[in-house]
Amino acid sequence: MSDRNDLVYLCCVSDGKLWLSDHSLPIISKYQLDKISPTHYVIGQHDGKSVYYVPSSEQLDPESFEGLRTLLGLPPALFNLAGKAIQLDHMQASLGFCSRCGGENLFDSKHLAMSCQRCNTLSYARISPCVIVAVRKENQILLAQHPRHKNGMYTVIAGFVEMGETLEECVAREVKEETGIEVTNIHYFDSQPWAFPSNLMMGFIADYQRGEINPDYEELTDARWFDADDLPLVAPEGTIARRLIDAVTG
Repeated sequence: MSDRNDLVYLCCVSDGKLWLSDHSLPIISKYQLDKISPTHYVIGQHDGKSVYYVPSSEQLDPESFEGLRTLLGLPPALFNLAGKAIQLDHMQASLGFCSRCGGENLFDSKHLAMSCQRCNTLSYARISPCVIVAVRKENQILLAQHPRHKNGMYTVIAGFVEMGETLEECVAREVKEETGIEVTNIHYFDSQPWAFPSNLMMGFIADYQRGEINPDYEELTDARWFDADDLPLVAPEGTIARRLIDAVTG
């Protein structure tokens, strides 16, 4: 029988959302975990506790499932593990059939992949590489506003890497396409797994080189230079966007 005092983190996922108790990642006993679902997988460790991924359980209140952004205040390592659970769930939903022979795929917990039941091909999670960049100009930072940010938030420029380009080329292209600005002195800053639904954000800092701001209004609602001591509402704590902004303006 499971130890009732063996505490674990529960990452139960349904439709890209996590079951959260009081808006936080639940810590429960292994005994409770076994009662919630017989199907569960260890995906990591944090603070001496195992972190479990559980596919959706009918025993849990569907009204208590929330998006990953609710957990931005968690320690980064635990936030990333919660995101890993969402990515695993997304993998199962999007890779149900083998791309080689069309056979049914089932989750292989040993390899964290989908295994074809006909030809044994393993299909791993599709992770999309993205760049995100803070552009500085003396004591100013280039920030943009996206249509999806209904609260008026501004953030740094980001975009997906295309085939055949380096990360640095992607940074220069995205900034140019979205704002009309050309940049130089592009250098790596940090990275963050970003499970929306399965991206890897690679952060950079770059310096302004030339050009006037000319926003691409199909992508943005606004873009402008802001003084470091007079910033608008910006990306929240816990995001690589906020770390980039703080690094440039701090």
